[in-house]
Amino acid sequence: MTPPRFGDAAAPTPGGTGPPAHGHTDTGPPAHGGTDGGPPARFDFSSNANALGPAPALLDLLRAVDPTDYPDPAYTQVRDVLAAWHARDPGEVVVGAGACELIHRAVRTAGGPVVVREPTFGEYRYAAEVAGVPLRRAHDAATFERMLPGAALAVLCLPNSPDGRIDDVDRAAAAATAAGCRLLLDLAYHPLSQVRPPPPSGTWQLWAPNKAHGLTGIRAAYLVAPADDAARLSRAPSWVLSAHGAAFLTALPTPAARQWVVETRETLWGWRDRLVERLGAAGVAVTAGTANFVLAHVTDAAATTAELRRAGIRVRDATSFGLPHAVRLSAQPPRAQDALITELARAHRDLPRPRHRRAFR
Repeated sequence: MTPPRFGDAAAPTPGGTGPPAHGHTDTGPPAHGGTDGGPPARFDFSSNANALGPAPALLDLLRAVDPTDYPDPAYTQVRDVLAAWHARDPGEVVVGAGACELIHRAVRTAGGPVVVREPTFGEYRYAAEVAGVPLRRAHDAATFERMLPGAALAVLCLPNSPDGRIDDVDRAAAAATAAGCRLLLDLAYHPLSQVRPPPPSGTWQLWAPNKAHGLTGIRAAYLVAPADDAARLSRAPSWVLSAHGAAFLTALPTPAARQWVVETRETLWGWRDRLVERLGAAGVAVTAGTANFVLAHVTDAAATTAELRRAGIRVRDATSFGLPHAVRLSAQPPRAQDALITELARAHRDLPRPRHRRAFR
């Protein structure tokens, strides 16, 4: 049964202060959360980055980086440090200029067809489009497995965005191996999730630590893969990482950085649960999983997003995920949540009864 949806928001008006809403298309780059080119927002629920920001020690380290010289083009120290952290060989670590750059590199390297389970991050669809390879879209686990034979690459986000779903990755990995298909696990939100299944061996493991550390302006990520695959995935432009990106990745295993993630995610989970309760009390249906974000079900995501943006609040229109009746909301402090509920109530007086949905695990 379709969950009740938040009431219609007024359509954007010409000359409004908010930017135009992003819609779902099958061509062109997908929409993203975060900075949107509009005026500064009072509160930003659109990005899933750690709302508590980076560890002070990590920020101090980045401020001290000397950008006057080239970084090592082979990123030897970066790969050595990350390999030791993951108990892998340095030849199995590939660095890149953020998750999206590595997503495009992975799709281009593997070829197609590419299998995704929707709704999910739209960059995979866009990467397949740019690479000119076929895309297979599954909407449940059984169909995902049936689409694996003959595919070159399959993708699962763990946990999934935008709904926080936790897939059975061990089963998916076994099915992919049997089908002769590589499985890429997008682990961008894995460190901030309450449920963190270990990624199976043999998979391509994409880590985007700038989310967990609240440093999305640092475009640095890495991928761990079997050595033969990693060698092919390493074919990239020279100096794909800046000096700041290299320093950031090298600092990830330090005690200060690791402890910060452990401590702050506990707070984020509490904020997420409070947000679910506040939305429910306001009559908004919610899909919540184990990550630091939830889906709020609305009648018109684009209109609701524009309405809130005019009030100085950014939310993530889920239309680009194929969900035109939902917005994704990250875990934010109580003050931001209270402002969100106030603006929702101001825009919509006649709300449906609350109903909650928990994302299956």
